[in-house]
Amino acid sequence: MQQLIVIEGPTASGKTSLAVALAKALNTVILSADSRQFYKELSIGTAKPNLEEMEGIPHYFIDSHTISTPVSASQFEQEAMELIQGELAHHAKLILVGGSGMFIDALCVGLDSIPTDSAIQDSLRKELEEKGIEPLLQELKETDPEFFEQVDKQNPMRILRALEVIRLTKIPFSNWRKNELPKRPFEVVRFVINHPREVLYERINQRVDFMIESGLIDEVKSVSEYRNLTALQTVGYKEVFDYLDGSTDLETCISKIKQHTRNYAKRQLTWFKKHPEAIWLDAKPTNELCEEILQIVQK
Repeated sequence: MQQLIVIEGPTASGKTSLAVALAKALNTVILSADSRQFYKELSIGTAKPNLEEMEGIPHYFIDSHTISTPVSASQFEQEAMELIQGELAHHAKLILVGGSGMFIDALCVGLDSIPTDSAIQDSLRKELEEKGIEPLLQELKETDPEFFEQVDKQNPMRILRALEVIRLTKIPFSNWRKNELPKRPFEVVRFVINHPREVLYERINQRVDFMIESGLIDEVKSVSEYRNLTALQTVGYKEVFDYLDGSTDLETCISKIKQHTRNYAKRQLTWFKKHPEAIWLDAKPTNELCEEILQIVQK
């Protein structure tokens, strides 16, 4: 069975160089699961690897789409599965690298086929704004008591998503969640790069300084017409838009990017901890990490 080796970790943890070293050792290719590196227009703020950093290794899902046609997790799952079962089927091992937990899980585990409806989403958001969460919680309690007991009552997104499905299908959300996920035609081996917190934060600060020096401000200016798209409502872009709008100065902008990136890294680590089967590796030089992984996957 084909093996999918996943290299995941928070932003600035050294995933790219490790994935390239592994791909060279295994004579294989890399699939990127970074939700912003798909886009041709975004490079500096996404820390996209350049040709030199790729070292001749074929990378898929980097510069593969344009920002005007956003890529969802389900679209990524579908396109990546087609690639793996088609063009890349002859590789015994493939490498998936990224920090976007939802996109990694979409490919490794699969997404449920729970339906969605944008008109109902809009209606629910309006109700939340006008009346608050209490009436929505009451509706959920009446229509799906099982999910009501489980759900985080402080998480409006989860509550709105459940009610969207209930209103659309007239079936409790908890019933939909019991559907079995699709079987995968490959074995997944997950590795998480883990730095001591203070080391990771210092790496993040250095990366942000490098992005600014490399021209992040100009990159953000170049995509300002798309600023309302989800891909640009993210760390490194929204702070620069605030600076360009004149609502903050450059020093504050840089400080906020660092702070928000550190916050994002903490959320990434929380996501990775949801997978008890993942192997956590203490950060060390790339060649040593590579050897450690090779010993595990070549058994």
